[in-house]
Amino acid sequence: MSISKKIVLLGHYGVGKTSIIRQFVTNEFSSDYKVTIGVHILKKEVLIKDELISLILWDIEGTDHINQISQAYLLGSHAFVFTYDISRPATYKNLLDQIDGLRNAFPNTLFKIIGNKLDLISEVNIDSDAYKSIIEKTDYLTSAKTGENIEPLFNDLALEFSK
Repeated sequence: MSISKKIVLLGHYGVGKTSIIRQFVTNEFSSDYKVTIGVHILKKEVLIKDELISLILWDIEGTDHINQISQAYLLGSHAFVFTYDISRPATYKNLLDQIDGLRNAFPNTLFKIIGNKLDLISEVNIDSDAYKSIIEKTDYLTSAKTGENIEPLFNDLALEFSK
């Protein structure tokens, strides 16, 4: 038996949402940056405990504020994956406040926070207060470029859905 789960990736433009999905679904990375307009949807099936789970991955266009996203994109979501770029503080500076607002609106939805672009870790100011506050709330540090922690992120989500 197969079940389908809608996962929406959210975050600023250029944080790597499209690259994360592409790496997970096709094991590919491209350094050519193309802005997502609206939404792009891909699917990948994952086998967890003899159960086939279809992950329907919604790649939402980047925005500085969550409230700018059409509610139609968010309705029916089983999980939100908030993505920030560890090398760009502006992408995580107010992220926790935005997540709190969305948690109130969608209390039964899973929330994951991921810091992407782990391959750029040497460029990150890990002593900044903004980074220290977000890193303790981060579920995964990933690199869409190298593929690091991409599979575990989605496999762990699928595992949570199978419970």
